[in-house]
Amino acid sequence: MKIGFIGLGAMGKHMAANLQRAGHDVQAYDLRRVEGFPNWKDSAAAAARDAEVVFTSLPGPKEVEAISAEIAPAMRNGAAWFDLSTNSPDTVRRIHKRYGNIAFLDAPVSGGPAGAQSGKLALWIGGEEGVYNQHLPLLKAIGDQPLYVGAIGAGTVAKLAHNCASFAVQAALAEIFTLGVKGGVEPLALFRAIRQGASGRKRTFDRLAENFLPGKYDPAGFSLRLAHKDVSLALELAEKEGVPMKIGKIALEELTEAMQRGWADRDCRVAMTLQEERAKVSVRVPPDALQDALRD
Repeated sequence: MKIGFIGLGAMGKHMAANLQRAGHDVQAYDLRRVEGFPNWKDSAAAAARDAEVVFTSLPGPKEVEAISAEIAPAMRNGAAWFDLSTNSPDTVRRIHKRYGNIAFLDAPVSGGPAGAQSGKLALWIGGEEGVYNQHLPLLKAIGDQPLYVGAIGAGTVAKLAHNCASFAVQAALAEIFTLGVKGGVEPLALFRAIRQGASGRKRTFDRLAENFLPGKYDPAGFSLRLAHKDVSLALELAEKEGVPMKIGKIALEELTEAMQRGWADRDCRVAMTLQEERAKVSVRVPPDALQDALRD
């Protein structure tokens, strides 16, 4: 298959190389010449011209928006364009609406340069499901876990949610490790201890299926009363040791508000429903659908 690939940075060069190794004719373009691509083009438009499928892997919304005016007119009618960039939902929806002669889908990836090189990448696709299914073998040449998420923009929303969650957890871990070490525990011992605990033994997002997604908080696996007590004690230790705990304080505020609702004996994760109220949205999944998802 003739493929246009635009943007051969730390991620793009590996994804394009994997497509080439899978036997596809990759018409490659980047602002800087990258070795290993015999069918190199001198412009983005040239890379997109006559391609059955075009991939872009660019820094962000501004770059994708700018290049759309160059490559969309060069693409043949009915061709598909998968944007692998971490974009904004507004930008991808605007591009999708603007160019009706091509199939534009958002397809952000997760796995980093090492995953791009090995092919161990998640791809989250938003757009026309028929186009996704048609080109699924091509997507599998880029990453081992392509997933259709929903309508245009859905893949981008999933990517932004994933990354924001990752960096929020990262910030929380920085707090608790400085607390633990300043409290007298050697870093490696603390690392081992935390990995052996209930949260450490399970994949972070798998735990959502136990309480939050099904909306099941009774009977309690770990009560809100005990969670409030533990976080309070941790923050007392932090104050004694002079360790700032911005995220820990927010966690205690959430638990305290939930306690004031009279939920002390419910599962501690019932505090998560406070955010549903603020956001005016219900996050619920039927139990059977959850079990199917956990088997994926």
